[in-house]
Amino acid sequence: MNVSYRQPGVVLTDRHFSVPLDHADPAGESIELFAREVVASDKAGQDLPWLVYLQGGPGFGANRFVGKQAWLGRALKDFRVLLLDQRGTGHSTPANRQTLPLRGGPREQADYLAHFRADSIVRDCEAIRPGLTGGAPWTVLGQSFGGFCAVHYLSTAPEGLSAALITGGLPTLDGHADDVYRAAYPRIERKVAAHYARYPQDVERARRIVDHLLQHEPVLPGGYRLTAEAFQSLGILLGGSDGSHRLHYLMEQAFVRTPQGPALSDAFQEEVQGLLSFAGHPLYALVHEACYAQGDRPTAWSAERVRAEFPQFDAAKTLAGDRPLLFTGESVHPWTFDTDPALRPLRETAEELAARTDWQPLYDTARLAANEVPVAAAVYHDDMYVDSGHALRTARSIRGLRTWVTDEFEHDGVRAGGPRVLDRLLALTRDEV
Repeated sequence: MNVSYRQPGVVLTDRHFSVPLDHADPAGESIELFAREVVASDKAGQDLPWLVYLQGGPGFGANRFVGKQAWLGRALKDFRVLLLDQRGTGHSTPANRQTLPLRGGPREQADYLAHFRADSIVRDCEAIRPGLTGGAPWTVLGQSFGGFCAVHYLSTAPEGLSAALITGGLPTLDGHADDVYRAAYPRIERKVAAHYARYPQDVERARRIVDHLLQHEPVLPGGYRLTAEAFQSLGILLGGSDGSHRLHYLMEQAFVRTPQGPALSDAFQEEVQGLLSFAGHPLYALVHEACYAQGDRPTAWSAERVRAEFPQFDAAKTLAGDRPLLFTGESVHPWTFDTDPALRPLRETAEELAARTDWQPLYDTARLAANEVPVAAAVYHDDMYVDSGHALRTARSIRGLRTWVTDEFEHDGVRAGGPRVLDRLLALTRDEV
């Protein structure tokens, strides 16, 4: 049952859909999808074109906006918007430590999760589009991993698209996860250097925190084991527009004096727990590397293996010398499933996915080279999450794609500069720039 209600300036409708778990077997098991339709109050009765938003991740549900926040206000001038919780996220048959045991053991859970990549997400979109648009194509806005989905859409079902808008999400078309991380670690190192240049006092703070963790390895109030490697992974903040500042403020409150000596403050522990826990988005950890997988080559814990090629990221070796500690970024490691209580029951499932060798291709380079759908992509010049070199190489492989390369925003540009970013991309697809 679809339920409509109002927020300031908008009318919302909660929609539910049933789609096949495996689109190759439409008569088999089905799962439920959730999406929220948003339309401007003064246009609710109009026949507007649709825009479907695909969130970054993988593993995150669509934004829960209030009114016309961020880019949504600009979109509502032209479109009726569908905020889709991709399968396994939000209200769309969530996949987590509580629900996955319904599938059976680790092997069965991994087989199930193999259907939660871009290929299945796009087929979900095509399954629900005719009932919403009357068969008309719609515009897709893909942020980060949502952009990966958009490129898959152009590869497999371009007839469903009137335009594609991509923000920080042009994937490598044929690179293995190893290639992605081999490009990522030097990029992250540059971000860390920029952070220390801004906040030189954080060099000593980070070393002091890691020294404490190597000696004590505390368990946070929610059960998270805070290791040195886990603390380093807070570098994921450095890919956001305000991330360097957030990391700085976090570290400055790390210690308090107690009768037993210096200890990690409750405030620090509470914030770190929230930043590191995958409880709200476990699918991110489970299928993150799988979103790059194609063919018979396993991902085999790519980020962990490739990290060994960059010994400067080793925390213990750093403390033995006098170099600044390096943080890491958007990567998932085997230890992630040991430190996080939300992931520990899924360690064997993650191992099964890392060893998997039967991944379907995600991108059709011949079809992309013959593309006729208007496409525009924002490429952030020093994006920490998506390599701009890989992105621009992909851009050149998609016929007619127009890029806006900018260093004005970080990876979250569609949030930080939403209306302006969306306005620019729409103008590019309409040949107004």
